[in-house]
Amino acid sequence: MLMTLALYLILGALAGIVAGLFGIGGGLLIVPVLIFSFELQGLSTAVLTHMAVATSLATIVVTSTSSILAHHKRGAVDWGLFRPMAAGLVLGAVLGVNTAVLLPGPVLQVLLGSFVLLVAVQMLFNLQPKQGAQAPKSAELVAAGGVIGWASSIFGIGGGTLSVPYLNWRNQAMRVAVATSAACGLPIAMMGATTNIWVGWGREGLPEWSLGYVYLPAFLGIVLASSFTAKLGARWAHTLPQAVLKRCFAIFLFLVALRFLGSNLF
Repeated sequence: MLMTLALYLILGALAGIVAGLFGIGGGLLIVPVLIFSFELQGLSTAVLTHMAVATSLATIVVTSTSSILAHHKRGAVDWGLFRPMAAGLVLGAVLGVNTAVLLPGPVLQVLLGSFVLLVAVQMLFNLQPKQGAQAPKSAELVAAGGVIGWASSIFGIGGGTLSVPYLNWRNQAMRVAVATSAACGLPIAMMGATTNIWVGWGREGLPEWSLGYVYLPAFLGIVLASSFTAKLGARWAHTLPQAVLKRCFAIFLFLVALRFLGSNLF
């Protein structure tokens, strides 16, 4: 157990650095590495991918809180945008988890690999939508929140990869888009994690120390370490060559995508 916890402390430290460096949720790193580590532990292929997604969402509940408070103190969160989006995010997250549990593990890995590949291409070529001329209406924000919450809870992420480009496209300054996206990550993670606990309760094949699909040793290790290293990553973002680091992380994501797609399609 101590070796297992040490592994997840290291993963949490890396996830915090990635989140601080690039301003993206650590889920893009946490989910793939958890899948690999669960495979090494010999966990059932029927549940390990769902566990990785659920555990990642549970960690985001804790790690997103400090980010939200920091952005709120600077007055960057647009709560008027957040409120209608949150309604959609909550519903979308519940639907997303219930979609994911219907999918076999290998199919879920193919979807995850495809998504990671798209993110890698976006990061590698720095693709961003142009800022639009019109702000979104409330009905649109609810619908957008539903789609973002649904996809994010399937992939185990906080949604920033999707919500930041969307808000920027809908005439929001990047500073506001990033801060409001950070706030959006909390309802996604809370509802996603809670629903994963509910639907995974009593599921066969889960290891000891599981709370539904959430694996508690991984949750504790990641949360403890990432809360410290996220600040370090944010500090490094102002001193290290971020463009080079971003390309390196994009290459890592590209390799992860190839691993998931190759092992499950061929």
